Amino acid sequence: MAVPKVDGQFIAEAIKYIDENGVPWHNTSTKYELVWENGNTYPPKYVIAVANHLQNGAEIDVSGYNAVEAKNYLTANGYEIQIKQTKYEITITSDSVTSTDDAFTMDNISAGDVFKPLDASFVAVDGTVIKRNYWKGERRNTNQTLPRIAFQIYEKQIAALPVEEKEQFPICQYSPDKEMIRGIYYSKDEATAHNINPFNTMSYDYDDGRQFVIYSWNIFTTLRFVQECLKRFGNPGDSFKLIYREKDDKENAEEEAAVVEKVKPAEFNGYLNPYSNMLVESKNIIFRGAPGTGKTYLAKEIAADIISNGYFDDYTMLTDEQKQQVEFVQFHPSYDYSDFVEGLRPKTNEDGSMGFELQDGVFKKFVDKARINYENSKKSTEVIANELSVQEAMKEFFDDVDTGNNKFKTKTGTEFTITDVDDEHIYLSIPQNASINSIRLNISEIRQMLESGREFNKLKDITEFFNINFTQQRYSYNLVIFNEIQKKKKAAKIIRQEELKKYVFIIDEINRGEISKIFGELFFAVDPGYRGVAGEVSTQYANLHADSNEKFYIPDNVYIIGTMNDIDRSVDSFDFAMRRRFRFVELRADERLEMLANLNNEEKEAEAIARMSALNVEIAATEGLNENYQIGASYFLKLKNIDFDQLWSDYLHPLLQEYINGMYDEEGIMERFKKAYNQGKSDGADVDESN
Repeated sequence: MAVPKVDGQFIAEAIKYIDENGVPWHNTSTKYELVWENGNTYPPKYVIAVANHLQNGAEIDVSGYNAVEAKNYLTANGYEIQIKQTKYEITITSDSVTSTDDAFTMDNISAGDVFKPLDASFVAVDGTVIKRNYWKGERRNTNQTLPRIAFQIYEKQIAALPVEEKEQFPICQYSPDKEMIRGIYYSKDEATAHNINPFNTMSYDYDDGRQFVIYSWNIFTTLRFVQECLKRFGNPGDSFKLIYREKDDKENAEEEAAVVEKVKPAEFNGYLNPYSNMLVESKNIIFRGAPGTGKTYLAKEIAADIISNGYFDDYTMLTDEQKQQVEFVQFHPSYDYSDFVEGLRPKTNEDGSMGFELQDGVFKKFVDKARINYENSKKSTEVIANELSVQEAMKEFFDDVDTGNNKFKTKTGTEFTITDVDDEHIYLSIPQNASINSIRLNISEIRQMLESGREFNKLKDITEFFNINFTQQRYSYNLVIFNEIQKKKKAAKIIRQEELKKYVFIIDEINRGEISKIFGELFFAVDPGYRGVAGEVSTQYANLHADSNEKFYIPDNVYIIGTMNDIDRSVDSFDFAMRRRFRFVELRADERLEMLANLNNEEKEAEAIARMSALNVEIAATEGLNENYQIGASYFLKLKNIDFDQLWSDYLHPLLQEYINGMYDEEGIMERFKKAYNQGKSDGADVDESN
């Protein structure tokens, strides 16, 4: 059975029906929400089922189609659908396990298969919060993070337990009628000997190479273990917290990655990526470091993280609407102010002649979107409703003009027609005017008049509104069009207040452009201390704007990420005025190793790390080079499609050769590089010695 076809009026009737009767608990939505014009949200499948019942007399039944089909059907018919991004929090104490998700129960631990962990922590009775000391290569917030924190907190107490107690330690019970899974073991082999599937285990390294191994499948399967740790080793009032959400379809197919060596613990304040907190705090960040450290990939992860409010950090999971909150540019030596901020661009006129018009650059367009959202988020619903009413009235007016309803008259009897309309201007023809038979009006002025809620009956009203001392010729025509559009205004609808969103602008290779030429006067506005109206500036082409007094500012909801390679010659000449406006964060070559989990091959991942580490030691030891020339992990992601020999011959060898051109004994240096690279090979790996 496909999604039943229903008319729009019955969708509206279904909303009324649901408002009066509610939604049965088993028909609530877990993934998508239909956003109605009153701001309330409704489960799409159930709305369609009720509409089908009202229109066709069918039973209210949602079993014949899935949530995606319902979402696609409603979206195709012009309805707004949003992803339901509900976060839940589990609190574990020595005597209870409770969740903000009403459906959660310890009697069905298998339900954890469909959830993804977002954050985990230990909260001491005095309020101290302890996070996971992540290891290098360890993915943040996996199904294993919570038990790893428990091992981290109680490592010594657990190690001191007798072997018999470790083997009887409660780990997981799927339901009251199922047997308790028990045992803390010293290796996967030992766990296997006690009938634990090695693929369903987690390992925790401690004390110079020793391990704890326990059963672990989904995010709920270690709740018993964590609670038992609190009972045996905790103080009264201690607890663990686990924040989680429902998995996306794509995530359901993914597997969790393994771990490698230890790294300094990172602070976490609500986002999945610790660098996201840095960006939110600092507004502007530049990631610098060796090539291949994944700086650009990291920038996109951070963008997804803060735009989804810590819901996910996979850029591909952003909706098309959310992707409008991210912009990506790459600087190069010929990039300039007109590309970035604004400039004159060629335009073909109606008569076929060529001319120029002022166009916004990529940064100014992006900031304008963020600014509109920022300003709208501060407005009341009544103000937004009025603006929406104005927008609809203007659209209706200009649609009528397109159909030929196109002749108007001023108060003095001068007739004129509208010949063209674009995003910024209305073009008039005035045959009766001997001196000026055409004129251009600013749409923004008419919109401001309409949104003000004031009455405009004479030209003096307009001059007072715009606070000028003289009447301009165009105001006679503004007054006519204002009154025409005013007639079409309808009663404002009840709408939601706009949510404040975050916008992330990524500048790849930021040091390769001539910064002062690209940013111009925006040096001031981009400063984190001068965000908002306090940092507004006049741009270089302000005299060509519809309003020459218009100012430009960067709102607080804009975040800028730059990337640069330390070995690029242009780093040394990077503008000092810009340096102090960005927070510089170095990414070393051995950081971001968790990227290699994307190889989906633990043996290849381990070998890649070994080869990279050995090669980087040799690079750093070479006279004339340093750590800035080391190779980052992103080069090794190419191993998805090629082997280690091809990676060396086609990518690493040419890059390293470029590094040492002109040095003494180039051939000997390359031999040492290759020898180091091959030191990390796995047993039995073929090595091509010809390159």
